[in-house]
Amino acid sequence: YDVEQKPDGGYQSEAKLERSLIQQLQRQGYEYAWIKCEADLLVNLRKQIELLNELTLSDAEWGRLLPMISNEQMTIQDKTQMIQGDGYILPLLLDDGTKRNIRLIDKHNIYNNRLQVTNQYEVNDGAYKNRYDVTILVNGLPMVQIELKRRGVDIKEAFNQINRYQRDSFWAGR
Repeated sequence: YDVEQKPDGGYQSEAKLERSLIQQLQRQGYEYAWIKCEADLLVNLRKQIELLNELTLSDAEWGRLLPMISNEQMTIQDKTQMIQGDGYILPLLLDDGTKRNIRLIDKHNIYNNRLQVTNQYEVNDGAYKNRYDVTILVNGLPMVQIELKRRGVDIKEAFNQINRYQRDSFWAGR
């Protein structure tokens, strides 16, 4: 019996797994977004909403729109209903007094939506300091949180971590 050599130190580290996942998503058309904190997330969200709707929002208009997208009273169920129901189009009063429907998602032409991936997003405002492994965004909205674990770690750990993130910290400042 000849022992086979293990490649590159054995198990794949979480960091290597993360890099590999991001590279795979980029090959599939996801844009890498450099988002490390909530301020970055909000700047990106505004930019993506403006691109999707082909407009530039004033700071006042953005200030009226953002609470409709996310606020502390919204539950995960409210946010899901917004995207999956009819709430993905929000009526916004523009500075000139006119109203404009703002789309969060383009359900009629899905190719108009922008897919992004980011990693190591940090939140320090919640009950805990957290750093999310990989986050998938659609038009700047964080839609999927992926918590990576190296081999040998119980998958329940990842589920518990995601539940804690959702409950205690994700968009804690909102």
